[in-house]
Amino acid sequence: MEFVFVSGSASLDFVGTVRSRRDAPLDSLTTPGDLAEWTVASGMLDDPPPVTEADLASAVRLREAIHRLMLASIGGSPLPAEDCGILNRATVRVPVRRELQSDGTLLRSGSVRAVLATLSHDAVDLLTQWPTLVKECAAPSCTRLYVDRSRRSSRRWCDMMRCGNRAKAATHRSRHHV
Repeated sequence: MEFVFVSGSASLDFVGTVRSRRDAPLDSLTTPGDLAEWTVASGMLDDPPPVTEADLASAVRLREAIHRLMLASIGGSPLPAEDCGILNRATVRVPVRRELQSDGTLLRSGSVRAVLATLSHDAVDLLTQWPTLVKECAAPSCTRLYVDRSRRSSRRWCDMMRCGNRAKAATHRSRHHV
């Protein structure tokens, strides 16, 4: 499974495990193994944890709640109370354990619940401390959310290599089409 990490936030990269939400949604987390693989690919954990179907269902429920909360925040709407509840229940769990080793490396360990707690903390921080930095990609078929830390807060695409280049190439073709 190929995962993409361009959002500038662990919780938004987690939300991005569903691509093209408006057109043809493609979910990268369809099995417990996919979720275990994502926890390592994302850098959340060093080793894949055991993941059950119930863990996967909890993860998907949290992912979708974070997505709806971010869209509400972007749109200036009130945050859905049910989604706040889902997020808040995940924040009370123990987050991923991060230990600095004597050789300067970082050891990351924990369960799926610890990963979900860490993701929920990240989402809460975005929603409360940096809500104006969260944007949705301007590419018509992309629904990825990202953190815009550009100097003028003028970033339009989740990733210049993918969506930005496609948009610029399409604009160029439309200008030079005979």
